[in-house]
Amino acid sequence: MPKMKTKSSCKKRFKMTASGRIVAGQAGKRHGMIKRTKKFIRNARGTTTLSKADEGIIKPMMPYAR
Repeated sequence: MPKMKTKSSCKKRFKMTASGRIVAGQAGKRHGMIKRTKKFIRNARGTTTLSKADEGIIKPMMPYAR
């Protein structure tokens, strides 16, 4: 059987944790920082884990991620 392909957009944007959750960068940080509150900018540092509903969409696109 041929191998399944990983979606290129997903391998660039998401990583799997050891427990099987999906980690992604925070949304809303690309531009327009002046209109964002200081609290939003602080809380949106780093990465975040996706919700169960979003994981259900992404996981089939990454068949060989741990």
